[in-house]
Amino acid sequence: MTDWYYSDSDRNRHGPVRAEDLAQLHEHGQLAPETLVWREGMPSWRPWREMIGEVVPGAGRPAVAAATFATASADAAPEAAANPYAVAEPVSPYAPPRSTLAQDEEFVQGGEVVYAGFWKRVAASTIDGFVIGIAGAVVQMILMVVFFGIGAGMSGDPSSMFESGGAIALLALVYLIPLGMQAVYFGMFHSSAKQATLGKMAIGIKVTDDDGRRISLARGIGRFFAYIVATLPLGIGVLMVAFTDRKRGLHDMMASTLVVDRWAYTSHPERQRPELGTVATVILVIFGVLAALYLVFALFMLAAVGLSAGR
Repeated sequence: MTDWYYSDSDRNRHGPVRAEDLAQLHEHGQLAPETLVWREGMPSWRPWREMIGEVVPGAGRPAVAAATFATASADAAPEAAANPYAVAEPVSPYAPPRSTLAQDEEFVQGGEVVYAGFWKRVAASTIDGFVIGIAGAVVQMILMVVFFGIGAGMSGDPSSMFESGGAIALLALVYLIPLGMQAVYFGMFHSSAKQATLGKMAIGIKVTDDDGRRISLARGIGRFFAYIVATLPLGIGVLMVAFTDRKRGLHDMMASTLVVDRWAYTSHPERQRPELGTVATVILVIFGVLAALYLVFALFMLAAVGLSAGR
């Protein structure tokens, strides 16, 4: 027996249902020509008009299919209430899509999933690090100016301002506020409709939960702090991405998240790309050149210090 899945007008997945149940749904007008359906063995979700021939014998030919859809629509009204699989609110396939807060509009389960590899995630992190690094530096600079100004005013003497409790609290804020900004940045973007930060959007990847759905803001913030934990033991928790089966780091395991291609869990899984991509390649090349220049500069400085000490 073949199990089928279908989506309604709000992109909510229904199923599994048997082929005969799918045929009954069609008879009652619950499957529009453009309704997306999927069964095991199909590479991606397809419109019902293309797959009807597999379920309704003889309906695969265009003329027969058109007549079948017309008959089903005419008979839909009196029979809809008796159909246990009926969509609660049948609408025209040409009606504009409706938004919903309770479900993910674009979520479609089934089909192949391409997980984001280690180097794609490095490229995305490089972009995000640049963005939040600039924002954090500006905020931290402002806070430092405020800290030294208020701290010196509280103590009356800049050299003894660390003896003031208020000044110490201000110093703590200099570091805690940028950290909080980063947590909100990652949490809000990962829980947004795009499910991705600016870096991940540029690379073409996104964050989901274990089932492929959008994560909550709380989980997004929690994942950020889990990432900090993953970097503590020499970054081993992050390096795990290169060796685990679903490309998961320690922070992904702690937060129960996945990082996948932007087209995963949508109606177009065939658009996923396992290769690195142009943007990721360019970012990694730039990052590599800058890292090499930094290493050369550090070696040059060490050699200069060694020569100075030798004299």
